[in-house]
Amino acid sequence: MSSPLPSSFDGDTEFYEENRWQKLTRRIREEPLIPIGVALTCAALYGATKSIRAGDHNRTQRMFRARILAQGFTIVAMLAGSMYWQSDREKRKVFEGLLEEKKAKEKQEAWIRELEARDEEERQLREAMKRRRAR
Repeated sequence: MSSPLPSSFDGDTEFYEENRWQKLTRRIREEPLIPIGVALTCAALYGATKSIRAGDHNRTQRMFRARILAQGFTIVAMLAGSMYWQSDREKRKVFEGLLEEKKAKEKQEAWIRELEARDEEERQLREAMKRRRAR
C-alpha cells in the first residue's frame, strides 16, 4: 500500500526551524536592554503600589517618575535595537524565504513521487485486469 498523501497543512515540526522558546531566547540575546527596561518599569510600578498603600506621597511621585524614565529607556532601547539589528533581520527574512522555498519544493517533489507511485500502481492493476480478462 502507498503512504498517505503529503499535505500543506500537516503539523510536522520538522518543517519549522525555530519554536517560540528559541525565538524568545534569541530575541533576548539580540536585544537584552528591552527586558531590562521592562523589569525596571515593573519594579517602579510595584514600588509605587507599595508606597501608595503605605501613604507615602513623596515616594509615590518618585516611583511614578522612575516608571516614566524606565518606559523611556525601554522605548529608546527598542528603537536603537531595531536600527542596529535591521540588516540582520532582513538577511534572516531572506534566509527564511529561501528555506520556505526549499521546503515547498521538497513537498512538491514528494507529491509528484507519490502521484507517480500511484500511477504505477494503477498501471500495474490495469495490466493485471487485462491479463485476467484475456484468460
